[in-house]
Amino acid sequence: MQSSEELRHKIGSATELLGVVRTMKTLSAVNIRQYERAVTSLADYTRSVTMGLQIALREHSMELSEQLPRGQARVGAIIFGSDAGLCGRFNEQIVDHALTEPAKPESTLLMAVGIRADAAITQRGFKVEKLFSLPSSLAALTEVVQDILLNLEAWRLERELSQLLLFYHRPYQRVNYRPYKQPLYPLDLDWLRSLALRPWDSRTLPSYSMDWQDLFAGLVREYLFVSLYRALAESLASENMARLAAMQSAEQNIERRLAELGLEFNQQRQSAITEEILDIIAGAEALKDSITTPRSK
Repeated sequence: MQSSEELRHKIGSATELLGVVRTMKTLSAVNIRQYERAVTSLADYTRSVTMGLQIALREHSMELSEQLPRGQARVGAIIFGSDAGLCGRFNEQIVDHALTEPAKPESTLLMAVGIRADAAITQRGFKVEKLFSLPSSLAALTEVVQDILLNLEAWRLERELSQLLLFYHRPYQRVNYRPYKQPLYPLDLDWLRSLALRPWDSRTLPSYSMDWQDLFAGLVREYLFVSLYRALAESLASENMARLAAMQSAEQNIERRLAELGLEFNQQRQSAITEEILDIIAGAEALKDSITTPRSK
């Protein structure tokens, strides 16, 4: 049986741990909100890029096949995970989702965003060509995305990359997340041609003076930037959802354990008090007997 001092120490440690867990819950909730706002803020920018592509393609939709890569020389994938733990099977789930498709480790180019995603990929026998750490703040997202884009351009030119896939967790119904696959490159020809045929929603039709190929290439780069930024922000929001769920479970377990320890401590304390009362009563009875019993002459 544990002593009162041992129980008091365990209750104190559990209470401190409960405070840490609740703080992490609060931070996760705040992070979820800020990354969700970052995704929402992309809507207008994405619309501007899409409208730019629409104008650029109005008279050049037939030239698209010459602007986009042909064949399937090499396939690349970017897998978004986490740097920190305490988020359940967040990394294992997205890596399993990404590597379930038939792929040979020696012929697949992989980038990992997050140290723990890198570890999960390596455990499955695949080699990560490039590892990126996650941004420490919302303001640092742009820098990470730009770094990824630079490496993708090097892949395209030096490694004959003709297809690129994104694998990341996406928020689902505001309280959950699920793995998601997004073909990023090359762009969908059917989608681009549908843009070219889409009616312009204004009487004023924009014009441009720069070379069409340069304009199209610039808009494609912006589209890639927006897609990567959204993927990273949604992955970070999902990571914090996973951590929030883990902390909620931990909070419930700690509260349950605290209740058990508190009950045991109170029972032990009550037993000690009862024993003290019984000792006092026994002492009083003994004193009473010694006073009432006549002394022998």
